[in-house]
Amino acid sequence: MTDLLCYLNGETMPVSQAKVSVLDRGFIFGDGVYEVVPVYGRRLFRFDEHMARLNRSLTKLRIPNPHGHDEWLALCRQLVASVGDATGNDELLVYIQVTRGVAPRDHVMPPGLTPTVFMMVNPMKPASAEQRHQGVACVTARDFRWERGDIKSISLLGNVLARQISADHGAVETIMFRDGWLTEAAASNVWIAHEGALLGPPKSEHVLEGIRVELLRELCEDCGIAYNLRPISEADVLAADEVMLSSATKEILPVTRIDGELVGHGAMRGKPGPVYGRLYEAYQAAKPTMSL
Repeated sequence: MTDLLCYLNGETMPVSQAKVSVLDRGFIFGDGVYEVVPVYGRRLFRFDEHMARLNRSLTKLRIPNPHGHDEWLALCRQLVASVGDATGNDELLVYIQVTRGVAPRDHVMPPGLTPTVFMMVNPMKPASAEQRHQGVACVTARDFRWERGDIKSISLLGNVLARQISADHGAVETIMFRDGWLTEAAASNVWIAHEGALLGPPKSEHVLEGIRVELLRELCEDCGIAYNLRPISEADVLAADEVMLSSATKEILPVTRIDGELVGHGAMRGKPGPVYGRLYEAYQAAKPTMSL
């Protein structure tokens, strides 16, 4: 992987040769944002939506966007082509990171800095056929992260600690609650199905607006599945007919066990449910039509 090409501040080079200053505010403060764009058949999936979210995060941190839409697209396509040729993979992930730049250490945001831009492409590691057939296990925890979950910040220590909780228990994700209400998982959005409807927590500063939030709304509309964003309690999650995760790498993934207890009711208890099945099929069908 270290021999694959990456992009850093206008230059393309092997990852092993990429260097940034120790005074970069991304290194010192975690002062930056990132995006991860899925690639199917070497085409960028929901690229416009990822760029819109990148711009929102940059704006909230008062970091100027160093590139326009078409410049980002050209850079991403160039890296995808080089890494795809080197690895033979057509399903990839483009990682984009923008920090405020290099400056003497001071908490105040210095004006006029040149943002540091780093990009790399890795092969995608999709969920296994077994995980899709049997579902995955999750654990729950209090959401102890900072208050601005709506910013896709590179300051991810809270998410790292949350994800480690699930890793310590042999689970795939940690589903988090703030004051008894669902927010999200360590690296995923969380959904429940209730009486055939897909439900997710409302948009707020505590929840990152996942690209799949709007995508699943569109897929629900196409499939005739009711869709609603509303406050969801911990009791709602534990009593749900189905629980699902969504992210760039997981796409949409069924959760069949939470804190050691089976999810669902009746014959479908502990099994991926029908809402998941319909949305997964619709997601696969959408890939070629929503990629650049």
